[in-house]
Amino acid sequence: MKKILKGAAALSFALACSLGAASAQEEGHSAAEPTHFPIHKPEQMDWTFAGPFGKYDKGQLQRGFKVYKEVCSACHSMNLVAFRTLSELGYSEAQVKAIAAEYTVQDGPNDAGDMFERPGIPSDYFPSPFPNEQAAAAANGGAAPPDMSLLAKARGVERGFPQFVFDVFTQYAEGGPDYIHALLTGYGQEPPAGMAIPEGTHYNPYFIAGKSLAMAPPISDDQVTYDDGTPQTVDQYSRDVSAFLMWAAEPHLAERKQTGFSVIAFLLIFGVLVYLTKKRVWRQVSH
Repeated sequence: MKKILKGAAALSFALACSLGAASAQEEGHSAAEPTHFPIHKPEQMDWTFAGPFGKYDKGQLQRGFKVYKEVCSACHSMNLVAFRTLSELGYSEAQVKAIAAEYTVQDGPNDAGDMFERPGIPSDYFPSPFPNEQAAAAANGGAAPPDMSLLAKARGVERGFPQFVFDVFTQYAEGGPDYIHALLTGYGQEPPAGMAIPEGTHYNPYFIAGKSLAMAPPISDDQVTYDDGTPQTVDQYSRDVSAFLMWAAEPHLAERKQTGFSVIAFLLIFGVLVYLTKKRVWRQVSH
């Protein structure tokens, strides 16, 4: 019986290998090409919102919003973010209304039962640049660009042991912004020898879903004009838009950290009071 099972297992393994080889040949991969591609882990950046006492830099958030608006919004939606929340970035009510009015949103139905378009208002959410997901995929090589509302919380590279142990104490939660910054600045590198990059895609060693991606380098130096004198480089653009996307994904981060610190302080004080009470109540009792 054991011989039969071993023979069946060997046959299954050989069949799987032959199918894998046939699949590789069909896809045009050479035998010399490595089956695993290297992924460089993102560098841990210095963010103002990092750590237990971190908070957002509103100036950086406004610059990041400008990068998103002038570059990223051409392909990426942000369906979960309302225009009115931009007031938290330091924009006045009039500025928020003006920003919302620059967008066209679909509304309705009207009295005739038809949908219609109108300028956006602060209570609206950032609209998608495409009418539906199918249209977005068709315009981008078959893959719809991801929505950016929660991108900074949904993306990130696992740090592994022992880093994740220290992350518990340092409150590291900036994996998403680190990854976005690394991806945006990771273009232009040459792939390793023997690695074939599909035509029409772009090698990026920080991309976690494959060895290359369809998105071309989205931004270049001096593409977005900053009014505050901040350097107009790809690195700075990447930092600013990464911080903005972190805010979009977690706008109440500073308040959450402040609440957590207050709770920890309360528990420490409460623990000391309980200990002193116990010592006072039981000090007259003989053991």
